[in-house]
Amino acid sequence: MAKTQLNVRVDEGTARAARERALARGMSVNRYIEELVRQDTGEVGHTFVEAAADFMKQYETVFTDEFGVDRAPGAEGAREGRR
Repeated sequence: MAKTQLNVRVDEGTARAARERALARGMSVNRYIEELVRQDTGEVGHTFVEAAADFMKQYETVFTDEFGVDRAPGAEGAREGRR
């Protein structure tokens, strides 16, 4: 994958924090910033939401048995005709 160089200006405190965080994670500042941008653009977030949705689908009957139909995930939207 080709790389593109970006030059950014940040205050010294932000630069110091980036260096410290990258060092603590054993990576370069470059890689640290790349990962932050990826997280912010939702790659990690989408994976989490998909996993949570799969979990809820897989255990929907358990929640229904435990809490009843009115308190099951998605019940409120279903009662109001929205799903």
